Amino acid sequence: MFQKKDVIYSETIGVCIVEDIVKLADNRKDTYSYYLLRSAFDKTKKAYIPVENHTVRLRALITEEEAREIKDSDLFDQCSQIARNEVLYVLQKNPPNHS
Repeated sequence: MFQKKDVIYSETIGVCIVEDIVKLADNRKDTYSYYLLRSAFDKTKKAYIPVENHTVRLRALITEEEAREIKDSDLFDQCSQIARNEVLYVLQKNPPNHS
């Protein structure tokens, strides 16, 4: 389970922040927990994804090492914009050490 303020990857909006975990009710008044996700790149984009039994793929971000491997390979140019944004986000959050 993700926590509030976690930065994760959603297959629908890409890199996003778990802004909140909220309770929403259906027509029968049953309540369910939902992640409120906000895009890290476009603050106007948000999504409510059920915490349990969601069909949208949610995962932790790739590692810095994985991001570097993708960026340095031919795969980067073949990736979707959402996937490229994840690579760039991870690399920008972890600038290289120049000792």
